[in-house]
Amino acid sequence: MRKLKSFIESYRLIIIAVAIGLAFYLLALNIFTDVQARLVGVIAFLVTLWTNNGLHMGVVSLLPIVLFPIFGLVESKDVVSNYSKTTIFLFVGGFLLAIATEKSQLHKRLATKLLSIFPNTPRGVLLSLMLTAGTLSSILSDTTTALLIIPIAAFLTDNPDYKFRLLLGVAYASLIGGIITPVGTPPNLILMDFIETNNLETIAFATWTTMMLPLAIVMMIVASEVLLYGFKKENFELVEIDMTKKPLSFNQKKLVWILSTLALILAANPILKHLFEIEVNEKLTLLAFGLFLFLPKVDLLEWKEDFAKIPFAIIFLFGAGFSIAMAFQKTGLATEIANILVSFNYLPPIVLMLIIGSGVVFATELTSNTALTSIMIPIIYPFAVQSGLDPMLFMLIVAISASYAFMLPIATAPNAIAMSTGHVKTTEMVQRGIFLNIAGIIITFTVALTYWKMFL
Repeated sequence: MRKLKSFIESYRLIIIAVAIGLAFYLLALNIFTDVQARLVGVIAFLVTLWTNNGLHMGVVSLLPIVLFPIFGLVESKDVVSNYSKTTIFLFVGGFLLAIATEKSQLHKRLATKLLSIFPNTPRGVLLSLMLTAGTLSSILSDTTTALLIIPIAAFLTDNPDYKFRLLLGVAYASLIGGIITPVGTPPNLILMDFIETNNLETIAFATWTTMMLPLAIVMMIVASEVLLYGFKKENFELVEIDMTKKPLSFNQKKLVWILSTLALILAANPILKHLFEIEVNEKLTLLAFGLFLFLPKVDLLEWKEDFAKIPFAIIFLFGAGFSIAMAFQKTGLATEIANILVSFNYLPPIVLMLIIGSGVVFATELTSNTALTSIMIPIIYPFAVQSGLDPMLFMLIVAISASYAFMLPIATAPNAIAMSTGHVKTTEMVQRGIFLNIAGIIITFTVALTYWKMFL
């Protein structure tokens, strides 16, 4: 009996996931075909494991390779192909650049520079950290950015009332900064992959940045005000910081040149395409620059020491997300759900956008934004097409809204990293996060219906 109790306790979270998956399967049988209901059950099982940490995220992310063929959803060779897409190798290149940035300590130099530019006030220091995190997160992953900047935020002050605001500021800025570029966060990459897979008109790197930068700036300002609400100026204090102007090291200079060159190529890509019909593959370019760091005389990365630092669990999460999106299309579930949504097309488009965007914002608090975007994008596209609405605008709203997970530590890695310092309480994150979620919905819809339409 004791062994049975011990076994059940060890597998409790997995058993819960199985039960939830089975429940969703039985419920879905009343609406969809058996194959589609099986997919609903498997996805519910995976999302539950991602949420309750019954298994490591990397293990759960590899399960579609086994489960999808077993349940007759997608053939194994098709599932495996999703784990080797060019989008995934783009992310590998991004991680390599992030590892080099951390190894050379360039991120600390950037933070010190910003602290010297901004005023030495509660708002100035907070914005300097948020701008640093947002800038890095637009190129690197939000997880990597949070790992780089949160230790600096924790070091800057010993005052607990100010420290948790700085930590949350970095976490939130890491999420907001990710929307600035197509490579900044997984939902953006999933949308870009969907656009490429379905032969839709692509959004160039520079065009995306031009569309999203104003939104990110407004969100940063709003986030800083939400975080500073209720803060007493007399609690503002910083540790002593060495602000002496030291020259960049040789490796830091090399990395600055490499990152500057990469930024220039990505920015010039749409111009070259328009004027000379020369198009640079942005995914392979980022991977190429990541691999360039290993070359002799560059020597910013070393294979044995640095390649192992790539968080392959997140890489596998991409593969799982792409596999889910493929399964939605191959089983016809995306079209079926779209047909259901079409029955609500009597509502004004702005109301539909608001409902969908709000649902995504609050759903991503409890589920992986990668998985959620993978599920929603294939649904929203046929729904918008059948309803005579702008599918690109709807998909953009879904992708951007999926990055607005400010309430709970389980929602995103930056939130969890901030919480792991021991200086942030869940209640503090929820109280500020819910206001920022609502603000994000309102601001994004305002920008989408006015500014974005100039580009679509």
